[in-house]
Formats: sequence, structure tokens, C-alpha cells
Amino acid sequence: MKAMFGLVGLLLTVAIVGLLLKQQLGSTRQSVPSLQIATPQGIEPAASAPPATVRGQSQQVQQQYQKALESAMQPRPDPDK
Repeated sequence: MKAMFGLVGLLLTVAIVGLLLKQQLGSTRQSVPSLQIATPQGIEPAASAPPATVRGQSQQVQQQYQKALESAMQPRPDPDK
């Protein structure tokens, strides 16, 4: 009898963990906002239509990285002046 209660308890625990896991994974499948580029004027959204190919996506990421790097390399205004 003890073994039966132990088995039922174990199955109930596995079922509850499975349901909780399913809920957690389901909640993470929400839409992700598009990449945004920080510029001196503020944040601008990425291109409106994402590239359809891996090569296009790679080039877009490279361009975004290059723009971010160029904006980071710009001299900052002197606060003493």
C-alpha cells in the first residue's frame, strides 16, 4: 500500500511539474521587439522589413554594429566649455 501511494505521489508530482513547465515555455513565446540602434539623437528602430536570407541578416547585423562603433568613436563634447 505504501508503494502505491508513493507511485501515485510521484506521478502527480511529475504531472504538476510538466504543467508548470508547459506554462513557462508557453509564456516565453511572445513576440520579441526588433533590434534598436542607439544614436546620439535617441533610439531608432531597425529596418522595417527584416532580410529574408541569412546573408541579409548577417549584413544587417554588421551594418548595425558598424554604426554603433562609429557613434561610440565620435568625440564627446567638452563639458568644461
